[in-house]
Amino acid sequence: MFVRIDHVMICVPDLDAGIEQYRRLGFNMHPGGIHPGKGTHNAIAFNREDYIELLAVRDPAELDRQPPSMRRDGGVAKFIAAGGGIRYIIVQSDDLVADIAAMRTRGVDVSDPVDGARTTLDGLALQWKSALLGAENPLPLFFIQHLTPAAQRRTQVPGGGEHPNRVLDIERAYIVTENAERDAALYAKVLGMPQPPLSKGTVIMSDMAVFQIGRNGLGIAQPYAEGPAADALARRGSGPFQALYRTTSMGAAARWMQEHGLPPLPRGVRNTGEQAMLAPPALAGGAYIGFVGPE
Repeated sequence: MFVRIDHVMICVPDLDAGIEQYRRLGFNMHPGGIHPGKGTHNAIAFNREDYIELLAVRDPAELDRQPPSMRRDGGVAKFIAAGGGIRYIIVQSDDLVADIAAMRTRGVDVSDPVDGARTTLDGLALQWKSALLGAENPLPLFFIQHLTPAAQRRTQVPGGGEHPNRVLDIERAYIVTENAERDAALYAKVLGMPQPPLSKGTVIMSDMAVFQIGRNGLGIAQPYAEGPAADALARRGSGPFQALYRTTSMGAAARWMQEHGLPPLPRGVRNTGEQAMLAPPALAGGAYIGFVGPE
């Protein structure tokens, strides 16, 4: 079954610059390693159960040798050239073979599991299986089952899960669309979950259908007024645009950012009554990165 949002993949033009941006936001971000044969490399910041991945092109020639099936919408280089940001939201499975079989019974076009691997800078070999949606269901999701135990994966980052911004977990990831009702029906089919009713998102100024995957939310958002979602839709069209993280201290997060040269982040009030603050794409590698929690 699908158990959580595993991570968001944020594509940036330069990995070192992206690491610096996210450290200034208060994330304990460190170089990860290379993806052999794919021409990319990454950096990782672990939370309690999920993580943030920054991805950049390492070897353009190697990237160009990828098969067409791996270059959806023109591939990662084209995505970065158009502004970067969140390319995929990755959903974790505890039995990928079974989940693929279940998706196919619902008429979902999804690939067979593919073995994946990466070697960290310290020589740690990480392994997983993943599956992509096919052309009939071109959603910005893919699915992963880790073969390397979580405790071992966390050793690649010193102090994994400990951030100056006091972030614990991803609260929610958002995908903007022109029609939330229509697209939520497709996500419900892919995920094998009931279609949620629409609710008002008062920070992103959107009507949204929120799927609960474990303790994480996946929000399908349709703007009803000017705001972050409308901006993302105008700039890039439909797709992932924001990740919202729960912190134990909004004040600690804000102080860290101020001490590291960032301007005060805009704040708003969620439909839950909680305050949230939002780093815009210029400060977060093309993505909106939000924080919510007690002061």
